[in-house]
Amino acid sequence: MGRVQDKVCMITGGTAGIGFACAELMCREGGKVVITDIRPDEGEAAALSLRDQGYDAQFIEQDVTSESRWPEVVAETAAKYGRLDVLVNNAGVGAGTDLEESDLAHWRFVHSVNLEAVFMGTQNAIKQMKRTGGGSIVNISSIEGIIGDPRSAAYNASKGGVRLFTKSAALYCAEKKYNIRVNSVHPGFTKTPMAASVEGVFGPEDLQRIQREIVVGHMAEPVDQAYGVLYLASDESRYVTGTELIIDGGYTCH
Repeated sequence: MGRVQDKVCMITGGTAGIGFACAELMCREGGKVVITDIRPDEGEAAALSLRDQGYDAQFIEQDVTSESRWPEVVAETAAKYGRLDVLVNNAGVGAGTDLEESDLAHWRFVHSVNLEAVFMGTQNAIKQMKRTGGGSIVNISSIEGIIGDPRSAAYNASKGGVRLFTKSAALYCAEKKYNIRVNSVHPGFTKTPMAASVEGVFGPEDLQRIQREIVVGHMAEPVDQAYGVLYLASDESRYVTGTELIIDGGYTCH
């Protein structure tokens, strides 16, 4: 269909889960995709799998919490393709903790990946995108950036921060007339490696309740989230900025 035909799309944390689903879908829709991740072996394998299908895909190793690395990665992408049209700030971590037993190191780690990296990515993408006429930034938050969870204080705070930071960045770009749109996506429960890693936080009763409250009757697949990201990356959403797209099977309707 060519919904992002020839757009240069960078996706952080793009080796698995929602990130790789976004990379694959944007390739299928004509995009030139740059995957970044802290895991070089998985990143090279992900990019190779897409190139083997005939797509234009590259991998750049990146620790999204490194301030000095962000301008380098954006510059490398622009040097290869001449521009950056789409940034998907997808890299994230999640871990349930007892609020009284948690420590500041955990709080800071979660925020460094989930919120501070989104700030740095957005900032550096804006600096590049404004040179070539604009673009779209999609920040991956969570339904837990909208509703609370008693076992996820740091995660809730970081993802809620992404939601409001996104609105601020959207207003800034509009005020500057950069033609850069900034939106957030809020996935619900999705079958990803990160979700599997925190399953121990939920007991059997929790899991049963979650299944009941997902009104469509099942958890999302990563591609369900990727379709929302694709929409916000494409020109179909040219009138959409500073908003949040909740993709949760109706979970937050309750």
